[in-house]
Amino acid sequence: MDRRHLSSTFVLLLFISFFSEVNPASFKIVNKCRHTIWPGFLSGANTAHLTTTGFVLKPGKSRTVTIPKSWSGRLWGRTLCGVDSSRKFVCQSGDCGSGQIECSGNGAKPPATLAEFTLNGAGGLDFYDVSLVDGYNLPMLIVVKGGKGGNCSATGCLLDLNGACPSELRVARQNGGGGVGCRSACEAFGDPEYCCSGPFGTPNVCRPSRYSLFFKHACPRAYSYAYDDTTSTYTCAGADYVIMFCPPPYTSQKVFGARKDGALLPLVNKSMIYISSLHANGASLSGLLQLQSTVPAASFTMAIFLFWQLILTL
Repeated sequence: MDRRHLSSTFVLLLFISFFSEVNPASFKIVNKCRHTIWPGFLSGANTAHLTTTGFVLKPGKSRTVTIPKSWSGRLWGRTLCGVDSSRKFVCQSGDCGSGQIECSGNGAKPPATLAEFTLNGAGGLDFYDVSLVDGYNLPMLIVVKGGKGGNCSATGCLLDLNGACPSELRVARQNGGGGVGCRSACEAFGDPEYCCSGPFGTPNVCRPSRYSLFFKHACPRAYSYAYDDTTSTYTCAGADYVIMFCPPPYTSQKVFGARKDGALLPLVNKSMIYISSLHANGASLSGLLQLQSTVPAASFTMAIFLFWQLILTL
């Protein structure tokens, strides 16, 4: 009797374990931008493929994608897309080169803000980050729904960096009209020191550059260069995820990291405020990294409000 009971218990636990392992996650992709975006997906090597690799997302709309539990890969947003003279689908930022809305195994052409995931990895944890290592093209926020273990913190890059981008990194919109992306120093110059390659291929040698620090000061939780793991990789388990483009302010406490979520750094560095309409032709690196500490708190709050109003009207 005891053996049969133990055997049935083992089978039940095995059954539960099996279904918990294959239980998929959901990614809710939300477009809070005032313009259409085209999210793209790229699955990692030796991981399950998704039912979609790209789609259109109108302003204010969302779409939920079912993700296999052990999936790894990345997603990003494409902007200013359309059909060219050869009838190929192309985008001015984040283009994946497939010639179609579906990216079909192609990744984003830099610069592009990336959300990167490894689900059900070491210790059963999900690992996720927002990366600016390949540059920046859109504000992005990852928010965890449910889940346990790890820190399950929000992460992302909430500020509009296209106008603030140093002129030597800036990618201009075709036919004028402002910037559409901000390249990494590696992409712009190809220097091993910026790319963490060759003799700079280890974390002891490859250090943050003044260009990666531009990204890090603006978006403290985002990856700014190849070895920025400590403050940029987050973990959770059994969670679903919301990936939001052009996230609105919600409340000042939530946006600026006053909510205690265990992360080492805030979502936004309150010392960096940038109004894009004042610098439409790009900017130098100096002078963008901090706001004068003498600005009163009330003025700072108003600056945040005006900043987001400008972003939301772009």
